[in-house]
Amino acid sequence: MDAHLQAPPENRRRRRVTPSGEAAPSRRERLRLWLHVEPARAGLVLAWAAFTVTFVVARVVTGLIKLGDGDTGDLEIGGVHLHHYLWGLVLLVVVAVMGLVDRSARTRGWMGLVLGVGLALVVDEIALLVTLEDVYWETPGWASVGVAVSIIGVAGTTLALTRGRRGGAESPSAT
Repeated sequence: MDAHLQAPPENRRRRRVTPSGEAAPSRRERLRLWLHVEPARAGLVLAWAAFTVTFVVARVVTGLIKLGDGDTGDLEIGGVHLHHYLWGLVLLVVVAVMGLVDRSARTRGWMGLVLGVGLALVVDEIALLVTLEDVYWETPGWASVGVAVSIIGVAGTTLALTRGRRGGAESPSAT
């Protein structure tokens, strides 16, 4: 880049500082911290991320199905519509069985991922399970959204606030 096109030093972006006067981590440093998750917490973080993504995708897909002809995307067997909470329950059973069979760190990550997906599919239709009526797009159906947003917020906040702690003390990697 030509020297005359570069911003003068006083106009360049300055590094943010924390309230204590220390330099705040850059985006790259924050991303590196986020990607480095303790193996014991990897399953929890993956469950939270999978839950969040699956819930949003389920809402978008069902919205697109509703905008369409109503039959596109629906799975029926013998004229009975199979709601996606059924697939969620199947995934939750798979996680439960895997938890009884294998508790290795490698499996814990996969179990967290599958747990998040399965739980999101069930929570997305929690209003149906409570009312025993298909109220997905009606006012009572928004209870599912409220429950999901609460889970996302509480779990995400808990993961963020307890990050880098082991037995209540700060770990060296968190500083």
